[in-house]
Amino acid sequence: MDEIVKSFAKIKPMRLMFQDEARFGRISDTRYCWARRPMRPMVKAMLTYQYTYAYGAVSPLDGKFDSLVLPLVNTECMQLFITEIGKRYPEENIVMVVDGAGWHKSKTFALPENLRLHFLPPYSPELNPQEHIWDELREKYFHNQAFDSMDALEGQLLKGLSQLEQSPQAVKSIAGWEWILNLVSNAN
Repeated sequence: MDEIVKSFAKIKPMRLMFQDEARFGRISDTRYCWARRPMRPMVKAMLTYQYTYAYGAVSPLDGKFDSLVLPLVNTECMQLFITEIGKRYPEENIVMVVDGAGWHKSKTFALPENLRLHFLPPYSPELNPQEHIWDELREKYFHNQAFDSMDALEGQLLKGLSQLEQSPQAVKSIAGWEWILNLVSNAN
């Protein structure tokens, strides 16, 4: 981590972010739910293979969460995302922790001057708090829902992402893992 911090051209405050992508589609996710006896809740089920993707990055230290909804997971979309993150934090140097997905390792990336990538060990999604942000989003906004169109699904996705982006305390309670907070506080 020290080598990454030293690689920045300008000395600025550092922001540690964890990044991941998630697929959202028109396949319903039915779950058990409570109802008074003798009621039996009716939930629509759907199996339509249409998807969109959310790119997200969380800052566990302060609960900042940034996201974009893009049509694919690939190098071009990842480039759009990291460029946008670099623009959102121009006064900070960003260390973005990513997994080993092929589109994260592109040699063609034009990284913003204030952003560096750091890779998680292979097969270790449990080390990425962004995974828990996706769990929260799916639980609160997508269970027992069937969407009539991709526009409806994307509207719900944007609503959930916006709510998370505006709730840093809630995001910090999900992503502010002790080992990450200790890592950052010991580096300063």
